[in-house]
Amino acid sequence: MTRQLHLNVNILNAGVFGGSWRLPGSDPLASYGIEHYTSIARRAEAAKLDAVFLADGPVVEPHLRHRPGNNLEPTTVLARIAAVTERVGLIGTLSSTYNDPVELARRVGDLDVLSGGRVGWNVVTTAGAAAARNFGRDEEPEHAWRYRRAEAFVHDVVDRWSRRTRPVSPQGSPVLVQAGGSGDGRRLASAVGEVIFSADQDLAHARAFRAEIRAGAVAAGRRAEDVVVLPGLSTVLGSTEREARERRELLDELLPEVYARRRLEGQLGFSLEGLAADEPLPRERLVEPGRAGGSQTFYRIVKSIIDQENPTLGQLLRRLGGGGGHRIVVGTPEQVADDIERWFREGAADGFNVMPDVLPSGFDDFVEQLVPELRRRGLFRHDYTESTLRGHLGLPARGLPRAPLASAERIPQPRKQRTA
Repeated sequence: MTRQLHLNVNILNAGVFGGSWRLPGSDPLASYGIEHYTSIARRAEAAKLDAVFLADGPVVEPHLRHRPGNNLEPTTVLARIAAVTERVGLIGTLSSTYNDPVELARRVGDLDVLSGGRVGWNVVTTAGAAAARNFGRDEEPEHAWRYRRAEAFVHDVVDRWSRRTRPVSPQGSPVLVQAGGSGDGRRLASAVGEVIFSADQDLAHARAFRAEIRAGAVAAGRRAEDVVVLPGLSTVLGSTEREARERRELLDELLPEVYARRRLEGQLGFSLEGLAADEPLPRERLVEPGRAGGSQTFYRIVKSIIDQENPTLGQLLRRLGGGGGHRIVVGTPEQVADDIERWFREGAADGFNVMPDVLPSGFDDFVEQLVPELRRRGLFRHDYTESTLRGHLGLPARGLPRAPLASAERIPQPRKQRTA
């Protein structure tokens, strides 16, 4: 069978761009109502996408003053989406740092059964001091500790799924999705990840990353083809190149600068107070990615842009679009399809986790203009041939190999708790 793209849509509040909610015609409060999610999911299913994807963090969004947040719990939203769709996959982000493995195994496992085998769990380790405070902790857990806990946590959850005899999901167990490009993240991806949600600006780096993860999976006793790598991709489409560029320029103008600065400060780990928009970033304050706290993946991307281009603060904020560092492709459907096809055929990606610039309008453009172009090139399916998420992705129904697993008692526990 000819290899074809896998495509998910990330339903990220009003869109990936920081000013998306301010675009004329957008509803800034749409993400606080269920219809926003179900309508996009129906469109995704009509377009035969592999899955819808929900990002999340177990904390009140710290930037709510400047843009809408994702504040509806993912499995709750996916349960509603499952009730109004039949085939599209359902991927939700749930933290291994701030959840209980027994409860999570039941919640996600039950949703998988009720949806007919369409669920995936995006395993994240949740960086940031705000989330730590929300759970009564004095500080953000150390990076390596979060990943040690994540690996033991995932093994415990998978073990519980493997021992479940009734009810049983048609796909065996939920698909494990993992996002993390740090050294710890890559090791976890190789050990347990079935779908890898990655972030990359450079094709050669993305190709090397995919090869490394697949080789790591083989070393862990798995097959290379049982790992699907999906880089994040933001699309800005127009019927002409000029129209697409003008849309991107407008989104840049609508970006709340305070929001963009605060988000960048969180990624870099230091304050930008007093730095003018026309001044370059203080490169002497940058550390190597392996020493960074928070998300080392996005720190690496931002540091690479600074090292290679030496942008001013304003240029960097516009380059990132307020979205953190995922690649942004601007152009006509044919131009964007050229880019997607190149990354796919050169082994840098098995598909993409698509983050439209604005929701729902940017996703409407994606399914109405770009998906037909991908089909004309023989890159994407015309119809579903399977009914489960594993089936869409070409993954085995058996799931992960059953190696000796960590027990709940061995899952690393928080070392510091806030005192009353």
